[in-house]
Amino acid sequence: MSQKIGQSGLAFARLWHHVDVAREQRTLGRLASSIAITLMGKHKPVYHPSMDCGDYVVVTNAQDLQVTGKKWEQKTYWSHSGRPGHLKLRTMETIATNKGHSELLRKAVSGMLPKNRLRKVRLARLKVFDGSEHPYKQNIVAFADEQAEQPARPSA
Repeated sequence: MSQKIGQSGLAFARLWHHVDVAREQRTLGRLASSIAITLMGKHKPVYHPSMDCGDYVVVTNAQDLQVTGKKWEQKTYWSHSGRPGHLKLRTMETIATNKGHSELLRKAVSGMLPKNRLRKVRLARLKVFDGSEHPYKQNIVAFADEQAEQPARPSA
């Protein structure tokens, strides 16, 4: 009998997950953390930090993102070119108006992924759309709001 249980091609297959922000009742950070886990592949039994076994995630209706408190006006994103006096500070509100709400979700997910060589590859599998239309309808297999709850394991 093989010692590598679950190391089949089916375990490494990439699925397409759909997340509809309008249906979700979670805030930006909680939504981004679950997306980051799916992109990394931590939900699979074959997960290893050095392997890229994550899935694709398609997010629609990003314009309905929710944040708590006064983050919309007070939270700032910064970028610096390295030259003196070139620090750029932008609020969440200005980024949403200039680049769209999808950029806010992409930045949140990017901050929750490990800072290694797999980060750009994993972020490329995240597809975010402000509206409800997207070109990946034929690929989607799993839906975030239709996944069954995991039953509790019986105690021994």
